[in-house]
Amino acid sequence: MSTKAGKTNAFDELMAIRAGDNLTEGEVTFTGEDPLFETPFRIGETIADALAARAIAANDLWELRTGRRQAININVRAAAATCLGGEDMTQKRNANGQYQPISVSEDVEHMVALTQPWKTADGRWFVPHFNLPHLERRVLDVLKCEPTPESVAAAVSQWNADDLEEAIAAANACGGIVRTPEEWLKHPHGAYLATRPVVEITKIADGEPEPLPLGGSEPLSGLRVLDLTRILAGPTAGIGMAEHGADVLMVTAPHLPQVAGFVRDTSHGKRSCFLDINKADEAAKLKELVREADVFIEGYRPHSLEAHGFGVEELAKLRPGLIYVSVNCYGSGGPFASRAGWDQVAQAVTGVSYTQGNAIEAGQPKLTPVYLCDFLTGFLGTFGAMVALARRAKEGGSYRVQVSLCQSSMLIQRQGLLEHFKPAPGQLSQEEFESYAVYDNNTSYGDLKSLGAVIRMSETPPQWSRTTPALGSDKAEWLPR
Repeated sequence: MSTKAGKTNAFDELMAIRAGDNLTEGEVTFTGEDPLFETPFRIGETIADALAARAIAANDLWELRTGRRQAININVRAAAATCLGGEDMTQKRNANGQYQPISVSEDVEHMVALTQPWKTADGRWFVPHFNLPHLERRVLDVLKCEPTPESVAAAVSQWNADDLEEAIAAANACGGIVRTPEEWLKHPHGAYLATRPVVEITKIADGEPEPLPLGGSEPLSGLRVLDLTRILAGPTAGIGMAEHGADVLMVTAPHLPQVAGFVRDTSHGKRSCFLDINKADEAAKLKELVREADVFIEGYRPHSLEAHGFGVEELAKLRPGLIYVSVNCYGSGGPFASRAGWDQVAQAVTGVSYTQGNAIEAGQPKLTPVYLCDFLTGFLGTFGAMVALARRAKEGGSYRVQVSLCQSSMLIQRQGLLEHFKPAPGQLSQEEFESYAVYDNNTSYGDLKSLGAVIRMSETPPQWSRTTPALGSDKAEWLPR
């Protein structure tokens, strides 16, 4: 790990995890600089480093196919803009033929209004999380309050922070105490994560080398990915695989709650089918798909898939050579490992919201303007999956890849802070947006114009080769190789 200007370098951390041959001279270049958002965190630089690492992992696979490497360029401002998700970066054509930003849904506005730091009885701060109706209900049952900011604030103020964090966890709900960065690193869970790499890649079984499929015009051509994730971080890992040419099949079920805007913005280039793993015949069908898959990405609460027969060890036996990618909040171990969480919870517990509030002189902790942990974690998941695929091609074996929101939050804090970040524009200029915009007409969401892939590669620029699907619109089957 090297240092630069008093901070660690995320790119070097990720290259140490890759542990491959040296890069060609000038292989990666960066343009642009932070800040895009009103935050002291180096969001653009860190996301750009993660995307560059992802592109290098794609380059490694491309070299295995062709013997050639490509030139890579990442713009720091465009990299930062990926954290906006939709908002102004996803537009819809209206009846007059003009593209306009899609308004944030009332459900998301409601969640954001409640999912904030609230002061506790002992003078600390706590972030309860209110996304998805069933999880909101669990939090409300603990707090015994109504779903309004005023009622939540009053209820949280009656609790000591430690007691509330434990009560929320006991109810299988989501929330966390706002800690300082120093407090988190002294906490047993933060101390555990500090000993682990930000992307954990573990060989879980030996096997014969498995060459990449013959032919193909992209690094992941002919490779098959099952995407069992929802909301943002996990689906972002899946979309990265699609952008490099994989056949990515999203698997969900009609009864599972979703956030429509997030589904729209993280489904580009994928296919989508319904399979309910609570039904024996549909679970059997999913296992058939696993037998012919290369990568399995899951974002469920830790251990919940094991109860349905889809844990990492069982699937690696079912499909030797499988790359099993887990995306969660708290990482691979430690006292909080079984807990579920979200971007805002990771920001709270690791120190990001404490630092953000101080930096903008808010007088209290604040969340950053964007879901920085979600998107960074997704990009790291794609990177880890492709590094594992390269190892499988060279030495064989089955691999587990683990990424987490808390690890991503800790990574971005290791990059140091910006001294000057005000004023910041909060979004790309129209000219910048146009240079990355992708048009996708006749989708189930209408005619869309979205911020496309921001990685530039000289031979195989990442792209969305398929239109954005409606959930469940495809058959539960693989495309021909």
